[in-house]
Amino acid sequence: MLKYEEVVKELHKNSQRTDLPKFKAGDTINVHFKIVEGNKERVQQYQGVVIQRKGHKETEMITVRKISNGVGVEKVFPLNSPIIEKILVMKSGFVRRARIYYLRKLQGKAARIRGAKS
Repeated sequence: MLKYEEVVKELHKNSQRTDLPKFKAGDTINVHFKIVEGNKERVQQYQGVVIQRKGHKETEMITVRKISNGVGVEKVFPLNSPIIEKILVMKSGFVRRARIYYLRKLQGKAARIRGAKS
């Protein structure tokens, strides 16, 4: 008889995505995700800085932050979700932390992230 963990691993093995690019906290990404409104479906883009990656493999989530009309907006995306069509890495950034929550307190030029080291 299979244990609970083995059953969960078998179920998640089929849902693991392999088409996503490599990115980390500090990178600016563009997430194309599906939105269902009534019986219509459309793709919306969300471009912002990756604040954190959380979880492992099947349960991995990313938090993306952008400034919209002067207000900081954060959205959490499950990476293996079928609502995500694609992710494009727009700009690679260099930060020394895995979770850059300090960006929430910064504004304007202070909130800039240095480009990736060559």
